[in-house]
Amino acid sequence: MTHLYGLLGVVAFVVALLLSVVLHEAGHLITAKRFGMKASQFFAGFGTTLWSRRRGETEYGIKVIPLGGFVKIVGYTPLEEIDPADEPRAFYRQPALRRATVIVAGVVMNLFLAFVLLVGLAAGIGLPSDRAATTVVRRVSPCVTAAATCAARDPESPSKKAGLRVQDRIVSFGGRPVRDWDQLSAAIRDTAPGRPVTVVVERNDRRLSLPVTVAALDGRGYLGVEPVARTRRLGPVASVRFAGRFMGDMTVSIAGVVADIPHAIPKLFGHERASTPGGQAGSIVGGAEASGQVFSSSDTWRDKLTSFILLVVSLNLFVGLLNLVPLLPLDGGHLAVVCYERLKAVVFRVRGRPDPGPVDMTKLMPLTYVAVTLLVGLGILLILADVFNPLKVPQ
Repeated sequence: MTHLYGLLGVVAFVVALLLSVVLHEAGHLITAKRFGMKASQFFAGFGTTLWSRRRGETEYGIKVIPLGGFVKIVGYTPLEEIDPADEPRAFYRQPALRRATVIVAGVVMNLFLAFVLLVGLAAGIGLPSDRAATTVVRRVSPCVTAAATCAARDPESPSKKAGLRVQDRIVSFGGRPVRDWDQLSAAIRDTAPGRPVTVVVERNDRRLSLPVTVAALDGRGYLGVEPVARTRRLGPVASVRFAGRFMGDMTVSIAGVVADIPHAIPKLFGHERASTPGGQAGSIVGGAEASGQVFSSSDTWRDKLTSFILLVVSLNLFVGLLNLVPLLPLDGGHLAVVCYERLKAVVFRVRGRPDPGPVDMTKLMPLTYVAVTLLVGLGILLILADVFNPLKVPQ
């Protein structure tokens, strides 16, 4: 069953990725049509066409590789050969503000989706409360360690030895009744390492007494359990505030990851990969693996859904922010070209000279090839790292 849930997580991530990219491209399509530009194709996926249908002047369809999508706007660059009849509606012939709006619309759609998901998470599912967590067991640690994963030399945790299970509710510890996580933590810390105590738990409406010998970790008593947190739903205004703060913090975090990637490349295939921000960058393979780990974990379905939503939010923020990088062929590169054209036109007008017109894209092609090579190369490198040295989601 665990493998089935893991496969479900992978499929869910692929679907979320496809919908995110399609939504990004839909932003370009909707605004282009709104301004009277001609969009000849709108496809989900790449490769061979599985199905398509023409509505008006646009062909909509699905292709065989479900890892992206595209919209073809006529005349997106002056280098494109187009029918003379379509010349007035070509993208590059439109006013700068309209072109800029079409370019950034895809990013706006990704950011909007992330925002809506966060508001829905806060208002619908709920967030961990500031109040003390419960004494219900969310996770039983397999070993005694402060790290996210166990090493071969780490001893088995007291909770696992004693037979504690996920969803057990701890009623008392060493004879001390406990009603919340703060009380339980205090009882564990006050117990001398190596001392045997009795833990009373409720399991399936029955009370069980389990003998436990507390271990030592960082000089304190250690049991090896994590609690189920209490959650509370926020109101509309508080949910919007939470979404805004979260997106701001995540944007700073993503920027730090991207900036650190060059420094982290030598560590991508070593055990220190996760020790740097850049090493935590992942590919589509890594995202699917992370989603599979979330779905196959022992968490409650509420926690799994929360983790998956945050993963999709991170995906959309990353896609949106990456596209703002001012390099062709990214949206940010096309936006930079539009801004340069307008700035150059202003300078020429001040000097009493005519508008120089569109940028000569042929001069930018060498830089575009370099950018594409770097992006593809980094993508392949991250895929290989995710295959041979995958990151593990803390569970």
